[in-house]
Amino acid sequence: MVSKPSDLEDNTERNVPSRWEQDGGPEPSTSSSSTLDVRSRASSDVGDGNGSYGPLPVWLRESSKSFHWRWVPYRVRQSARAVAAWTEGPDPPQMQKITPFFPSLQEAPARLVAAYFPRKVQKAGVLGAFLLCWLLTFSLVLHHSASAGNIKGYGRPQPIWCGASYWSGGNSCGLNGNRCRPFDNAMQAFRCPANCKATHVLNPHAVGTQEINYKPFVIGGPPGNDSGASPSEYIYRADSFVCQAAIHAGVVSNQRGGCGVVKLAGERGNFTSTKRNGIQSIAFDASFPKSFTFISGLSSNCIKDLRWPLLAVTAIFTTILSVCTASPAVFFPCVFTMLFFHVGLVSDPPTNTDYASLSSLIIGRFLPAAFVAVVFYRYSIKPQQENLNAYIERTILWLGGAWIGSLNNYTFDFIPIQRLTPSDLRAQPGARLALVIIVVTLFAIALGQVWYLRLEGRLPRYLGIYGIFVSFLIFCVIVPTLNLRIHHYFLALLLLPGTRVQTRPSLLYQGILVGLFINGTARWGFDSILQTTTELRGPDGPLHSSLPNITSVIPAVSNITFSWALPPLQNGYDGISVLVNDVERFRWYHGEGESEKTFLRSEDGEREYFRFAYMRGSGAADFTKAGVWEVDGGWKKMEKGSS
Repeated sequence: MVSKPSDLEDNTERNVPSRWEQDGGPEPSTSSSSTLDVRSRASSDVGDGNGSYGPLPVWLRESSKSFHWRWVPYRVRQSARAVAAWTEGPDPPQMQKITPFFPSLQEAPARLVAAYFPRKVQKAGVLGAFLLCWLLTFSLVLHHSASAGNIKGYGRPQPIWCGASYWSGGNSCGLNGNRCRPFDNAMQAFRCPANCKATHVLNPHAVGTQEINYKPFVIGGPPGNDSGASPSEYIYRADSFVCQAAIHAGVVSNQRGGCGVVKLAGERGNFTSTKRNGIQSIAFDASFPKSFTFISGLSSNCIKDLRWPLLAVTAIFTTILSVCTASPAVFFPCVFTMLFFHVGLVSDPPTNTDYASLSSLIIGRFLPAAFVAVVFYRYSIKPQQENLNAYIERTILWLGGAWIGSLNNYTFDFIPIQRLTPSDLRAQPGARLALVIIVVTLFAIALGQVWYLRLEGRLPRYLGIYGIFVSFLIFCVIVPTLNLRIHHYFLALLLLPGTRVQTRPSLLYQGILVGLFINGTARWGFDSILQTTTELRGPDGPLHSSLPNITSVIPAVSNITFSWALPPLQNGYDGISVLVNDVERFRWYHGEGESEKTFLRSEDGEREYFRFAYMRGSGAADFTKAGVWEVDGGWKKMEKGSS
């Protein structure tokens, strides 16, 4: 029987202990459930004297558990409870499962395999034979590709990497370049891999008054921009990347690499700027002690880079495996292994010059990568692909995504971001806009994944997991003297847990992330996510050191005299290095006479570029920007900052 409102009010007033008003919370209720039910339904009514009654007190609308949060405003608590209830998802959970298009067609290859090889032993034998066929085909083509061939009269070409050159920056070649001799009368047969055009300098490189960054590094070209010149007439400064210069001159192709013979040409000047074969070279209007050109009219049986035939081999085998395999425990380890060795040995190999050392390196990287793969297979890939019978859709979405991620040196090469560091994002054109687009895209994808995780009732658990991830990243950011660097593999590890639901978008996202993990670990290994400033900038990056104070410059037509303040001994500097036309021409140390030097004009009567740096022993710190000694004896002052 339901009580009358008036009786309920009287009973409520009589049963409320006075100490409730003192501590703000109720004792366990002794009222009947029917009475509380009626009262709660009327909680939003306001008494008006006509049988209506006012709202229940807050303590009757909340459980006793919430009263240790009574310092939080009620509306905030109410909103928090609503959000918590939303994250729990529907009851019962709505488990996601892909309903395949044309199921009979997608299941036909796997059914055929099961019909002809019903026993596990038979299936294992077929799988072993299949993998052996891939291994033999892959190895034979790779061995053929590794055979550099022969260039008549010059022998077997030496494999070089895309960034190889004959000269090092700064004062690394020593005084007058003596560490980088010989300057001329030497030849070398070489072999370049494919895709060298994509290699860029990642730190500023000074060429006279120019600073080159995030671009190919080729200085020179045909004399007088002569479009009809043969490759033997093209002249390049010695610090140019040899393979990129060979592409520029038309000696090798970017798509398939190739072989050639480089010839050192000694001191040259007036290097021209031209755009050939997709590479814009850099001009330099002064002399340089070492240059090179290429030999024309060679007869060779050079083997081109076979990464594209090998791509076809591995792509065909992985596609057959994906279409015909029902078990995730078979599909994932096989595909992971094939992709890993394809990336490490073929599509994006480290800079080893011979395949023996390269194979050793990749095998060493594969073992820890495989262990990590077992972990994310257990918690992300297996839950997603269990009971999945849309094998063709898996091949298109998951395997296709894995290939996209594995070949990111091609597929994502258009994104103008080389490294996720503040200095790189500021210096590279378009990098900040690209980062904004990437973040917005990832946020939109994350919202979709959050919705599916909520439908399956997994969202609270995954919010906890990503809360731990975010806390870890914050900790990494605040660690003193170390810098957080997000690598390919680490980004994949962060995002893979959120792809476990079985939906078509998740198949694509998970495949791309697995591919990024493979590319990152095969190409670079498990590089640390916490790096020192020295590691982050690389061996040729700026040191952000002090710069020399040039106190006076006395220019004339035939000579120029510089004076400088003494280096700060308290900072460990004991000398001055002077570059003339990007070559170290003078060193001065404490106790070696006056802190000044007079330079004579070269016989060519050309303009000259001067840069200065402090030294510790024989090592130079950052150099100043270049000052220009003009042909008429004028002096163009150095701009502020380092080069």
